[in-house]
Amino acid sequence: MTGGTVAVDLGGSWIRAGVVSPQGEVVDVLRAPTPQTGPEAVVEAIARLVERLPPVPGKVGVAVPGPLSVRDGVVFEPPNLHGWKDVPLQRMLQERLGRAVVLENDANAAGLGEWWRGAGRGSRHLVYLTVSTGVGGGLVLDGRLYRGATDTAGEIGHVVVDPAGPVCSCGRRGHLEGIASGPAIARWAEEQIRQGRESLLAARTRFSAREVAEAAEAGDGLAQEALGRAGRYLGWAVAGLLNLLNPEVVVVGGGVARAGRWLWDPLRQAAREASFDRPWRAARIVPAALGDRAGILGAAYLATQEGGEVGE
Repeated sequence: MTGGTVAVDLGGSWIRAGVVSPQGEVVDVLRAPTPQTGPEAVVEAIARLVERLPPVPGKVGVAVPGPLSVRDGVVFEPPNLHGWKDVPLQRMLQERLGRAVVLENDANAAGLGEWWRGAGRGSRHLVYLTVSTGVGGGLVLDGRLYRGATDTAGEIGHVVVDPAGPVCSCGRRGHLEGIASGPAIARWAEEQIRQGRESLLAARTRFSAREVAEAAEAGDGLAQEALGRAGRYLGWAVAGLLNLLNPEVVVVGGGVARAGRWLWDPLRQAAREASFDRPWRAARIVPAALGDRAGILGAAYLATQEGGEVGE
């Protein structure tokens, strides 16, 4: 292959690395488990994957979970990487790889990937919402990734949607993530069963949001209610984003977004009821299209946009 860009998507469980062609195709994808023994081990694991890829010159784009400073190349305290605090990841990778590295928050990178080559292709204003173990987001405004004053914009999961709601994983109360993430959906259903509600899930002591979705498809009323509740909260948050930012498209990705109509119908209905007419009519609310490739594509785009290797 002539040209291309090396990009990496660092997750709490897996590291994915691949080469992105000038046409936006992800090829030669490799993956390895993410070490949980500190940043040095992660840097080494990334380097070994990159070294196994075809030799492609240029910057390496890396999507990273959790808050970070793009300007300083420092990752603060990612919740899914143990032993990380104020890690100078950009410098560490550059020294190990011997080439320039560009870092970006993983949700931002995934949103950029969906804007460039996914469900938001052709738009100028996009909101990306990922609903999985956590709830994250990314904003592309007027054709540019919006990071905010301190590179921390887009934390949609930590918008307060119910001040009396449960405590979020971040320790604060009432955030969207604490109500509509995968673990939050399962936790709510578990609490209802403990209170005596009947469900196909009652025979299990613990279960996941995926199992809730499977039970909902099998006709389980409690599972349908659990997904509908999450969908409504997500829809109210989307309505706020429509009214605030007036995007052309809202792309919803992550594992929970694959739960089907029991989540999507309440999401769209709540968004319609809570948003103003003009921003509602201007926007599409659609599922993400790229799956696991979104972060790699977004990281590649950022690594190449200044050099011009990546086409529109």
